[in-house]
Amino acid sequence: MRYGSEHKEATRRRIIEAAGRRFKRSGIDGSGVATLMKDAGLTNGAFYAHFASKEDLVANAVADQLRAQGDSVGAQVRDLVGLEQFVRWYLSAEHRDSREDGCPSAALLDEIGRCSDATRRAYTDGVLMVIDDIAALVWPDDPQSARARVLSVFAMMAGTLQLSRALSDRQLADDVLDEGIRNVLGLLAIAQKQ
Repeated sequence: MRYGSEHKEATRRRIIEAAGRRFKRSGIDGSGVATLMKDAGLTNGAFYAHFASKEDLVANAVADQLRAQGDSVGAQVRDLVGLEQFVRWYLSAEHRDSREDGCPSAALLDEIGRCSDATRRAYTDGVLMVIDDIAALVWPDDPQSARARVLSVFAMMAGTLQLSRALSDRQLADDVLDEGIRNVLGLLAIAQKQ
């Protein structure tokens, strides 16, 4: 039975969304095609009707995850108060403990660095979309030159979240998040004055 293009696109979307969640939960290398397709409620045979390879799916899932994150950040961060709320949410125990629904950078950055050029390009394009929006808010007079500064702050946030996830001492993990919030907000305040 042949399905229409809308059905095919909906199925592709379902695979990409399921893969994005699974990659963040189990890692890219820890997620086989069979598991990804099972998560999407499909058989392995359907995979190649939508993607040339697992790497093709990875690039699409990473781009999709970052697009969704960009939409979320754009909706929340409309002013400096929204930016502070975003920082506090990002470096929260709730975000730390819900890896599957959280930031793709904090969950996948180490693996993305070892992926194909296509995946790294998809990551770069997606993360810069988020970064450039924040840079335009914090430094409206010169957001392009602020890009590297905002990327550094974002790297601090992602690294803080990763470290908090890795610590077995829950109180220490929470303290790392609290200190990260103070450091990031301090850097953003200093940067605005420059």
